[in-house]
Amino acid sequence: MVGIAIVLDLLRKNPSFSTAQSFHSSGFFSASAAAASVAAGTPFAYRALFGNFRTPVAHCDAGAAWSEDYYSNLRSASEKIFQNDSLNYQTKEYRIELKPLFSAFEFKALGITTLRSFLMFYLPLLEPRANLEDDDDDFLQDAPEEQHIDYVVPFKKSVKQIARETTVVTTRRILERMAVHYVSQRMAWKLLKDVPKSATRKAGRGLPSYVFIFRVGRTTFRGHFLGIAASWIVQVSMEIYRFFNHLIKSKQEGDEVETAEQAKLLGKRVSATTVKCSASLVFASIGAGIGATLIRPSAGQWIGCAVGDLAGPIIVSTCLEKVLHIEM
Repeated sequence: MVGIAIVLDLLRKNPSFSTAQSFHSSGFFSASAAAASVAAGTPFAYRALFGNFRTPVAHCDAGAAWSEDYYSNLRSASEKIFQNDSLNYQTKEYRIELKPLFSAFEFKALGITTLRSFLMFYLPLLEPRANLEDDDDDFLQDAPEEQHIDYVVPFKKSVKQIARETTVVTTRRILERMAVHYVSQRMAWKLLKDVPKSATRKAGRGLPSYVFIFRVGRTTFRGHFLGIAASWIVQVSMEIYRFFNHLIKSKQEGDEVETAEQAKLLGKRVSATTVKCSASLVFASIGAGIGATLIRPSAGQWIGCAVGDLAGPIIVSTCLEKVLHIEM
């Protein structure tokens, strides 16, 4: 009976209970219903004997409506917040620029490679062929016979050097494309990074000298890795080709060839190539860090990398021959 009386009281106070506006007053109805359930569960003589110890219930108007200005202000504020956060917290983009696959055969690159190769094998021919002596008696002697100079052998060596360098560059381009497809984007970006530009950016950060040398060396190690790997693949492939070519020619001529010894010799050559390439990579990284510190970051990195690349195999070969008596 108490519950029925409470419901009738609610209906009398809120005649529009069943209208659309009463939907927002559901909180008031739920609160009143909770109070009615508590009152209904109280014994009849409990209030007279022990007093009113009911659980206090707070009533609120749940039908307060929000204006459209509130939503518009909230939306504009959230847009400003996210816009500012987007400026402060940008996702790092890894831009990978692949060079053409046959970039070694472009006019400029091929011209530089050809000039360097011909100078490498033809410059020794320009050395004086005889030492001049100060004695006057030499003028009375007969003129020595002119030595014949063979220009064909240096030409063949130059052509082989050109083919080798273009093959190395093309192999590197293939390795770069494999790195993009089979390695993570972040790692591929590090392997294909423009190291001189990276050294210039690092120089503007105000790093200590030892930290700058370490970071430039580490970046050079990653950026120079694919080039050294391509060179190693080409050299090892040439050694394997010579091994099988020697075996085939020996069988055709009827000569007995010990395959075990030739295989052992091939293993030594592959090991020597691996050591030289590793030394070239390590010393190129060290030289790049030192050069970027002593000279301008961009040019110093390039010069130090080139010097370390050339000096590394020579230093390691000399040390192994003198200390460990191992011929490289």
